[in-house]
Amino acid sequence: MIWTILPILLVILIVGMLLYLVFGFRRFAFIRAIRKKSRFLAAAVAALIPLLLLLFFLLAFNLTTAAVVLLHLFAIWVACDLVFVIIRRIRKKEWQHNYAGILALALTGVLLIVAWQNFHSIRRTSYQLYTDKNLSEPVRIAFIADSHLGVTMSGEAFAREMQRINAETPDLLVIVGDFVDDDTPKEDMLVACEALGSVETTYGIYFVFGNHDKGYYQYRDFSSQELRDAMAENDVTILEDQSVSLENGLIVIGRQDRTASDRLPAPSLTADLNPASFQLMLDHQPNDYQQEAASGADLMLSGHTHGGHIFPAGQIGLLTGANDRTYGFEERGQTRFIVTSGISGWAIPFKTGCFSEYVVIDLVPVTTVPTE
Repeated sequence: MIWTILPILLVILIVGMLLYLVFGFRRFAFIRAIRKKSRFLAAAVAALIPLLLLLFFLLAFNLTTAAVVLLHLFAIWVACDLVFVIIRRIRKKEWQHNYAGILALALTGVLLIVAWQNFHSIRRTSYQLYTDKNLSEPVRIAFIADSHLGVTMSGEAFAREMQRINAETPDLLVIVGDFVDDDTPKEDMLVACEALGSVETTYGIYFVFGNHDKGYYQYRDFSSQELRDAMAENDVTILEDQSVSLENGLIVIGRQDRTASDRLPAPSLTADLNPASFQLMLDHQPNDYQQEAASGADLMLSGHTHGGHIFPAGQIGLLTGANDRTYGFEERGQTRFIVTSGISGWAIPFKTGCFSEYVVIDLVPVTTVPTE
């Protein structure tokens, strides 16, 4: 039901925003000049401009991106109109030009340029965490999520990022969900899996499924089994409510995504594990913090939120309880939580709420820290 209503609401929203923008463009001097000769022509030109903007982003990207760009222009234009109405009342004089519209277009353009850079210029984010657990030596973890291959990141682009990660000399690499999407071409999936296999690690590469990996609509040109096979061929270990004990004293625990009906509770995954070992838990969606803290895991890694992606989506996710955290580091009891904004994102090639990243975590046993 919700998926039927949402597209209808989206269309109504787009129509409403278009109408507001049409009236905004009508205030420009060149439209007013046309209006003196023909009211119909002026209205047509004013309507054509936002429609062409919508069409451009629709053809260049997709409907979702077009709607988001239009929403930003609309919101900024409304804010500019309000500011200039207040200033006009203070100065008690009408504006000769449509300064609100000029400023709205300029600010939207700057915002989209910055948002494009935030999305495509993938940053390196690092954490150094100390532990008194039985780690034999420091461990470097490379951590990524949300590549959504083929939607906003090609297999070749992913491979270039794996070269950067390989240069970090990680001891292990973890991929925490949404590696692929419903629209991912098989070629991109295979290229990316090969890129994963090229990363040299000490203790291996581990993957947990996200909500998109198994496919919602099953129309892509490869099956979930083919994804599993490609990962296995490239020495990627898939963990589904399973754990792997490494020889250095670290245990990697991978949870099924919350969309899996048979997912086990977090505490049951650690009940039989050695509490003296460092327990690294992977869960795509950061929305089970209470149970994960109760499990006694030492470090919990998640993705899914894209760091908010488009403001204020992250804040809405927190307010509605969809997520326990949108981005960054948090500590609850003995469990530390990190949420990544993702190495890419879904559908919209702009990020106004965050930036794209890969994460490097250095786990340091306190026994290896020199004392003064």
